[in-house]
Amino acid sequence: MLEQLNDVYPSYSHLTLLLGLVLGLVVGSFLNVVIGRLPVMMQRQWQRDCALALETATPETTPNPAAEPSTFNISTPGSHCPKCKHPIKWYDNIPVLSWLLLKGKCRNCKARISLRYPAIEILTGVVFASIAWFYGAGWPALYYMIFAALLIAMFFIDYDHMLLPDQLTYFTLWLGLFVAWAGGPVSLPDAVMGAIAGYLFLWSVYWAFKLLTGKEGMGYGDFKLLAAFGAWAGFQLLPVIVLAAAFSGAVIGITLQLIQRDKRGQPIPFGPFLILGGVIALIWGEPLLHWYWGLVRI
Repeated sequence: MLEQLNDVYPSYSHLTLLLGLVLGLVVGSFLNVVIGRLPVMMQRQWQRDCALALETATPETTPNPAAEPSTFNISTPGSHCPKCKHPIKWYDNIPVLSWLLLKGKCRNCKARISLRYPAIEILTGVVFASIAWFYGAGWPALYYMIFAALLIAMFFIDYDHMLLPDQLTYFTLWLGLFVAWAGGPVSLPDAVMGAIAGYLFLWSVYWAFKLLTGKEGMGYGDFKLLAAFGAWAGFQLLPVIVLAAAFSGAVIGITLQLIQRDKRGQPIPFGPFLILGGVIALIWGEPLLHWYWGLVRI
């Protein structure tokens, strides 16, 4: 059915571009919810697990029913102002437009609404529009839109909490392997090898650093994220991903250390740089590899 839609919404058409943009804005609004709530859901689950494991009931390990809603997930409770808790009406929840009309403030208490909400919606809209423009209406566009949404959610969750949820990394990994199995641009053997090599590479770096320094240089989520990129890009592009991530991390990390002198020595999440390196490899990986081998042959 999606292949038939490609005749109506072909690639490189303005209608396809518009539909991709609108879909991306809507998905971006949903990603804001995921980014804000998924880490809290995980923290509460950890607290419950700790309370059960320790068989104790202390304020540190047991959620306070009076302070927390009985049900807290992606859909419940409904959208509300984080300051005054006033429910947000549907007409105040339209991606980007509502933020502009409200001038970035809550209608009820006039508290400022972060610029990041419309920024994530616009980012997702631009990415989805680009994918739709390039692929048209078809399975590849659907796969890459899901992939892009997962990357955006992981980027901001790791940036905020230094956390890459298994729910997202594993889904990204298995989706990449499925796309390879379904005849995607990367063959299934290359995708499997990419997933294995990606995980083992960072796993080895982690243990080498820990044995030498006694410290943990990264989290396990980084292993899984590079494995997911290996499934999407194949093992051939793993060096480009790692080098681009390391280079961008070094440049941005040094810049932040110089600007924010009071935060020197604090850990920086590696996931956003892995995502940046992975996107660079997926878009420009093969030209970069050809350029490098051309230099080596000279």
